[in-house]
Amino acid sequence: MRILMVASEATPLAKTGGLADVVGSLPAALARLGCDVTLVIPGYREALTSDASIEPTGIEFDVPLGQRLVRARVLRYRQSKSHVRIMLIEQSDYFDRPTLYGGQDDYQDNAERFIFFCRAVLEFAVREDQPYDIVHCHDWQTGLIPAYLKTLHSPSTVFSNARSVLTIHNMAYQGMFWHWDMLLTGLHWKYFNWQQMEFYGQLNLLKTGLVFADAISTVSPSYATEIQHAPGGCSLEGVVASRKDSLTGIVNGIDLSIWDPRNDSQLPRFYSDADYQDGKYAARVALATRFGHAAPDSRPLVAFVGRFAQQKGVDLIAELLTRQAGSGRAHYSIMGTGDRGIESQLRSVANAFPGTIDLFIGFDERMAHLVQAAADIMLVPSRYEPCGLTQLHAFRYGTIPVVRATGGLIDTVVDTTPETLRIGSASGFVFDSVESSSLEHALSRALDAHSNRTLWADLVRLVMAQDWSWDRSAAEYHSLFEKTLSRPPVSVALIDG
Repeated sequence: MRILMVASEATPLAKTGGLADVVGSLPAALARLGCDVTLVIPGYREALTSDASIEPTGIEFDVPLGQRLVRARVLRYRQSKSHVRIMLIEQSDYFDRPTLYGGQDDYQDNAERFIFFCRAVLEFAVREDQPYDIVHCHDWQTGLIPAYLKTLHSPSTVFSNARSVLTIHNMAYQGMFWHWDMLLTGLHWKYFNWQQMEFYGQLNLLKTGLVFADAISTVSPSYATEIQHAPGGCSLEGVVASRKDSLTGIVNGIDLSIWDPRNDSQLPRFYSDADYQDGKYAARVALATRFGHAAPDSRPLVAFVGRFAQQKGVDLIAELLTRQAGSGRAHYSIMGTGDRGIESQLRSVANAFPGTIDLFIGFDERMAHLVQAAADIMLVPSRYEPCGLTQLHAFRYGTIPVVRATGGLIDTVVDTTPETLRIGSASGFVFDSVESSSLEHALSRALDAHSNRTLWADLVRLVMAQDWSWDRSAAEYHSLFEKTLSRPPVSVALIDG
């Protein structure tokens, strides 16, 4: 099976979030199943100034963009021992910038940038000798590609039998732009209608992909259900529900070459489920040193690693700390960056309890690994969570997650009860309400369980034995691709505007 995978970011070249982790790992896992995978991302400054081995291919062409032609140059990233071909579309006016999308304020020309990228990817692909079976697109930045395949490129030999699959990583990000940006797409105005590309007078690129793709996937089965209804569908629930027969939820995997205490070079000591206590203690010592402590606290370590955002429920953690940090039951390590108001709230409570709360504002790769390894309990109180990688990393490191029952969290974490412990399925502590009191109750249950050494050791060994590798997820994607190829392509009615 020949796969063209297209995304706006991928590790290790360019990253703002979990999308990059997925796209950085899934192609290699598919290649291990025998697929021929080509991955294409933009040639950002972040990628071109990295230590990566990037070289020109000599391939250049003009891309139609409205009434203009814009030059594109194709580069190749060479990885040792990789069977995935990774290409970058270089265009300095669009991608030689400090950040990928614009930071706090999006770049004003993001529509133009990613319309160009989508067309450039297909212009590159039609110059290939061999046809593609699957074109796998990710999020709104690639949402135009399924539409182009059904319209501009439908007669093309390289795509004549291809099917498109669009994966939604977060419905909240839809790529909505001024309606006049439709002119840049090169598509006929008849597609700018309420059933296809238009959304309350604006051009919606995620909606475009949802309508035109032959199949749709998202990053967990529960999230696939949630986005068919309000508020999970973020006003596109009707569109998603209309495609429910083509919608599949596949939980993300984790990259075990990076996130595995058995071989994690970021840790002071490797460990497995056989010696996790020694490994965690070594990580606790290293983490305490990073925070300026003479020795690690003997209390259970409760942690959070992630974006400081309402979505992630960090405000619930701040409220929890205000009430619980003085109880003496636990030590806390909080790491992340994001919303300035939440940062300020966390600083205030950390300053009030300096011997109990360690706060790190920012992101440090080694510290993120140290926190996962050192912690006993990981807080993941998200309001919504399409999949979530934090709890999957926590499992691997023998850290027990406390999560809210939503999206991928409920698909991956089984609440600890006498029954789930008996049958060996327990893997964390789950709460329902978006309230700090509910989080507090779940954490209290976890701390009570931690005080029972035998129970806790059994729970740690259970979660460390779970398989959340990309090989498992890739097999599900491969099955989805085969099913999509066995079906007739989606027929999109041509509606005159």
